[in-house]
Order: sequence, then structure tokens, then C-alpha cells
Amino acid sequence: MRYPNLVEFEVTGDYGLFSDPIMRVGGEKCSYHIPTYEALKGILASVYWKPTIIWIIDAVRVMNPIRTEVKGIRPIKYNGGNDLSYYTYLRDCRYQVKAHFEWNLNRPELAGDRDENKHHNIARRMIKKGGRRDIFLGTRECQGYVEPCVFGEGTGAYDDLDELGFGLMYHGITYADEAYSEETKNRMTANFWYPVMKNGIITFPKPQNCPLHKSLGEMEMKKFGEEFDNFIGLKEFGEVE
Repeated sequence: MRYPNLVEFEVTGDYGLFSDPIMRVGGEKCSYHIPTYEALKGILASVYWKPTIIWIIDAVRVMNPIRTEVKGIRPIKYNGGNDLSYYTYLRDCRYQVKAHFEWNLNRPELAGDRDENKHHNIARRMIKKGGRRDIFLGTRECQGYVEPCVFGEGTGAYDDLDELGFGLMYHGITYADEAYSEETKNRMTANFWYPVMKNGIITFPKPQNCPLHKSLGEMEMKKFGEEFDNFIGLKEFGEVE
């Protein structure tokens, strides 16, 4: 299905580290072989984000061969000093991504900002400019770069590979701001799925369509307004007098 507010872009970087955040508390870190839904959504949020919209990642196309590289890292200990750990990164990363946005119905106070053409045009301009904020491929040390592309154009490393499964994998986290059911309201929920790459393309389900979910605890929605430090200018939306 092709959405009217579809965006397509290519993200590249020398290294990437995509993993379940729970596995990053300390010690060794090892990347999945493919980007997670949450990581790609985070890249789009760095390109352009507003609380009015929710980015939905439709698919990712793996353009370069999947290669890993192990590095010796000296992370800072929680109680001070340094330690030695080995991190396994993806190297020479290049992906084509297509995504679209939907309205965040948990934010009725921003209904006046639901202008599809405005958000779509700004998002496309920001992709051309490389994003509003720095782009990372999974973690802060993995700098990335975005630019417009046409999804499916060019030659990918796995175009001729019929099918490749990756087993159970972390999909992403549904925060209270983007709750889609009574069970996810005022909670933080982790989603898991079984990705399959077909001819180099991995098609993502929406968070609510993942086969496995795990509640991580209670969480309040982020509040916006003049009485809060994170006021975003609701007056321009005609929602605050």
C-alpha cells in the first residue's frame, strides 16, 4: 500500500549497533544483523518530529552485505573508572527506508495541527537537509547520514535472496504517548516479532500487530502547555487562548 504522506530515504554510516535496550545495561554489546523498527523510527524522529504525528516504518531494504566488526571499548563504570568490553558492530551500513505518519489520537489538544500537507512537506525538506538533529544508527557512537531516495532503486546485496529469517527480535517500545489500546495506556510496552527478509526487503508490522508484547511498567504521558518547561507553542494551533 502506498500512503499519500509516504517518505523515502537512504541512511548510511560506517557502523551501526541495533539491539534490545535491556541488553545494553552493561558488559558486552552485540548488534542484531538488521536495524530494529525502533532505531529507524528514532532516525525519522531526528529528521522531523512533532507530538501531533506518529511515524510508522513500513519497510527497510538492506543495500550492503551484512558484516560485523568487534571493537575493544573502555566504557565508564557506574561507580567510576573504566572497564574493558567488546562490542560487536555492523560495519559499512546502508539502508533504504520507507515510512509514513499517522495522527496521534492520544493528543486531542493538537487536533488543530493535523495538516497533512504541512507535515509531509516539512519532513521531505528535512530529509533533503540531512535532518534537524544528529542521526545515529542505533547508538550515539554510530554516526549516520540521511538523504532522499526512491525505495527499490539501485542494486542491493540481497536482491536475489528469496528468504532469510532472523528469529525472535526486539521490534520497539510503545510509550504512553503512543498507546493504541487500553492495555498500553499509561504504560511502557516492549514489542517483539519474527522478521523475515525477502529479496533484501524487510516489511515491518505496526507495533499493535506484533505477535509478542511485554509490559515494562507504568508511565505517564508527557504533558505540554504553558505551565510546563517543554511548552511547544499551542497558541499557533488555536488550542490555547
